[in-house]
Amino acid sequence: MELEDLMIMAAALLGFILLFKNLLVFVRWLHATFLRKPKNLREYGSWAVITGPTDGIGKALAFELASKGLNLVLVGRNPNKLEATSSELMQRYEKEIQVKTVVADLAKLSGLEIEVAVAEATEGLDVGVVVNNAGAAYGHPYAKYFHEVDDESMECILRVNVNAAVWVTKGVIDGMLKKKRGAIVNIGSGSTVYVSSFPLQTLYASTKAFMAMFSKSVALEYKDQGIDIQCQVHVS
Repeated sequence: MELEDLMIMAAALLGFILLFKNLLVFVRWLHATFLRKPKNLREYGSWAVITGPTDGIGKALAFELASKGLNLVLVGRNPNKLEATSSELMQRYEKEIQVKTVVADLAKLSGLEIEVAVAEATEGLDVGVVVNNAGAAYGHPYAKYFHEVDDESMECILRVNVNAAVWVTKGVIDGMLKKKRGAIVNIGSGSTVYVSSFPLQTLYASTKAFMAMFSKSVALEYKDQGIDIQCQVHVS
């Protein structure tokens, strides 16, 4: 067989492998999206903890988890918004769920204070699901050079996007290990997936990149302990 024929065969084989790999990825996505049986979240535990639950994604997740019959611990900084969200949930799911609220400004508390606050709020509760949703980004104007980010905003973004998620996880992981079950969902950003860099949103994108790596790594540490951990990406 001539060299030219070998090269053609090798290229064809490589193309087939790539095609099969992409087809397998598509089939897995198709199964997960449309065919896979939904997981019963109550199998993890009867309570869910959500940070940043009063607006946007966090609020939508609170109502979604409540619709699955999970009791909720809502962690946020604004007591009025927490009370309003709690009231809405109780009106829609009256007598079906319980709701606790925890007033905690994640941008101002130390890591240890966050861990203690979460541990105390969930003491005696069968916490099965935790959603680290609270997040902070640049204020107006929303695009800034790194040197233009004021000190207060920088500290807030680092504390809320990184520090809070890590210490909330620390506050619940021991309980999950004891019962060998649990799920932790960290809210990420499309900036870590769809683009190679994110100038003018450097600090925000970098904290979300941390969240993606943190989630992947800690998920491997606890996958054999009955604890599922993932980072959910949204386009931001």
